[in-house]
Amino acid sequence: MMHSTHIGAIIREERKLLGLRQDELAAASGVGLRFLVELERGKPTVQLDKVLAVLEALGCDLDVRTPEGVTMKVVAPQSGQGA
Repeated sequence: MMHSTHIGAIIREERKLLGLRQDELAAASGVGLRFLVELERGKPTVQLDKVLAVLEALGCDLDVRTPEGVTMKVVAPQSGQGA
């Protein structure tokens, strides 16, 4: 089972691989620095649309697999389109 700490660790690792500071990724994602810091720390109560924006800024995809094994790609909302 995926936990918020796993997602945060993935985001932190990808950010570092890209050579970005937290403030740079926050600005590129359109989220606040505090949000990004909390996301990377695994805070369980974050806004999904903002998480998707961060993943999109990193060039990451998010897939959801159903119990039947069907994988569906989650698409982040375009800039300016709220969830």
